[in-house]
Amino acid sequence: MQIFVRVVEKGGFSAAAEEAGISPTMVGKHVRQLEEQLGVRLLNRTTRRQSLTEIGHLYFERCKQALQEIEAADASVKEMQLLPRGVLRVTAPATFGGLMLTAVVRAYLERYPDVELDLSLNDRVVDMVEEGFEVALRIGELPDSSLIARPLQHYRAMVCASPEYLARCGTPRTPQELVGHNCLSFAHGSRYNRWEFARDGVRQEVEVHGNFRANNGLALRTAALNGIGIIMQPEALLRDEVAAGRLQRLLTDYELAHRPMHIVVASNRKMTPKLQSFIEFVVDHFGRDGGVLTEPR
Repeated sequence: MQIFVRVVEKGGFSAAAEEAGISPTMVGKHVRQLEEQLGVRLLNRTTRRQSLTEIGHLYFERCKQALQEIEAADASVKEMQLLPRGVLRVTAPATFGGLMLTAVVRAYLERYPDVELDLSLNDRVVDMVEEGFEVALRIGELPDSSLIARPLQHYRAMVCASPEYLARCGTPRTPQELVGHNCLSFAHGSRYNRWEFARDGVRQEVEVHGNFRANNGLALRTAALNGIGIIMQPEALLRDEVAAGRLQRLLTDYELAHRPMHIVVASNRKMTPKLQSFIEFVVDHFGRDGGVLTEPR
């Protein structure tokens, strides 16, 4: 079809052959094969010139439209390879994703208006390939896997309780005193009952207990605000309540164990512009160093 259109537009086989970089004989062969395929004559040929038949004129116009559509389709694919666009499926822990990530995605969407973010908040470790996620944010140590990870800031926590609870039950001065208090735990395995602290380079772990557990940080915060007990949750979840006086920060002389955080992709995932742009955006806002994606160790 391309050769046929060139022949018509250039007025002959020789001119079309020169533009296409092939021989006039090959141009003639292309046109004859097209006519045989269609079962009609497209060109009236004489020793001096070629002219379109009536059917050939109609076919020429349709060919031009079809070739323009193909060119536009090719251009759109190339554009998608250069500019971030399309749906990007992201999974993140509920508290971080709901409070911190969501608070900054407006800037990303304004910068890349052709991208649609599909954010799934879940505190379980999802199978990215099986569940169709292109990128994930993970909190905690990464096990050996096929994921490619970029380190971000550590995820920092604080210990808090409401003034009403402290007035009723007393204020713990050391981590060991937490054993005698009602501590509200994140319901995701027994390790969340073990709170880690450090002071003067000495680390200690305290096993806490309480009568309320939840698999959602917002639920634990609400429980603490209602005076049920003491919580250890991310700073992002508690700082506004502390600033307003609704919660009181405890054990400020001790350093809490901060958990590592990474943004990860599957190793076989193609690094599309939308994916690369989102990773760079997250690292700009929550990263601690530069560099390329590296395998977790």
